[in-house]
Amino acid sequence: MAVLVVLGFVLLLVEVVLIARVVVDVSVLLAGPAVHGSLRARAGGAVVALTEPVLAPVRRVVPPVRVGPVSLDLAFTVVFVAVLLARGLLLAVAGV
Repeated sequence: MAVLVVLGFVLLLVEVVLIARVVVDVSVLLAGPAVHGSLRARAGGAVVALTEPVLAPVRRVVPPVRVGPVSLDLAFTVVFVAVLLARGLLLAVAGV
C-alpha cells in the first residue's frame, strides 16, 4: 500500500514538471528566448532536461498533426493524459 502511495506521489511530481514545461514553452512564446545564464534560462533548461527523455520517444511514435501552416505536437498531451490516468488508477487501487 505504501509503495502505491509513493508511486502516486512520483507521478504527481511528473505532472508538476510537465506543467512547468508548458509554462516554460509559453514564456518563450510570449517573452522570446531567455537570456543566457538568466534564471528563466536555467529553469527552462532543467525542465526540458527532465521532460525530454519522456517526450522524445512518444514523439517518434505519435506524429505531429498538421493544421494548416501549424504543426501540433501531441506527445505532451499523450504523456500528460497517461500520467493522469496512471496516477488515478494507482490511487484508486491504493484506496487513497
